[in-house]
Amino acid sequence: MLLSWRSKRLRIGLGPDRILLSGAKAIDVPQGDGGWRVALPALDAVLAERKGAEASVVLADAFARYVLLPWNETLKSAEQWLALARHRFAGLHGARAAEWEVKVSETAPGGARLACAIDKELLEQMKGKFSAAELRLVSVQPFLVAGYNRIRASVGGGSCWVVVEERGRLTLVLIQRGAWLAIRSRRCDERWRLMLPEMLERESAFLGISEPCTRVIVCAQDGFDTEMNENWSARALSYRDLALAAE
Repeated sequence: MLLSWRSKRLRIGLGPDRILLSGAKAIDVPQGDGGWRVALPALDAVLAERKGAEASVVLADAFARYVLLPWNETLKSAEQWLALARHRFAGLHGARAAEWEVKVSETAPGGARLACAIDKELLEQMKGKFSAAELRLVSVQPFLVAGYNRIRASVGGGSCWVVVEERGRLTLVLIQRGAWLAIRSRRCDERWRLMLPEMLERESAFLGISEPCTRVIVCAQDGFDTEMNENWSARALSYRDLALAAE
């Protein structure tokens, strides 16, 4: 979604609690409020050892905001979709939305568009750190976008829930017949694995889904039991593997 080119490069996953690195162990981030201002300085030691490399960064969804824009045939250009996205973010978050970098991407032909907002200051400070360390930053994407691009083929034109686990939160995406229908974020604790079927049933009821979807793809931090419920078809994927996968 943001600054994306293809090449062989160092891959980094930046989250509120740890930094993931291709070919190396994760680095813990000092505990803070979960914001990027605590996590970003922890990159300094990583970058100092890799001068001259090209790098791509996947940002945790905790550092992004999302809104799903229903298909609107009256919008004919990318600029019109972007204007709608900025208007929606401003309506939801107020004046601070003016400080965000907003991008819009297609989820399916004739389907909803996904709008993503990231703090401009985060992007500018990150670019500055990579430049100072003599690294070329060639790609920055939020996890949901990067991860979905890597599982898109397996979803195809089918229906499923996509569940992304990050520290203390879940991002839930409902896809029906290949088109994104809803995206929601909610807090969670260590019991979420046991409660997931009930959680998704409640979300389906809230959305007014007459035929609940029972297929789920879980992008978990530390594993997931795919036999969570006999009535559900579950697939577990590693958050780390998706964040650090080659583009």
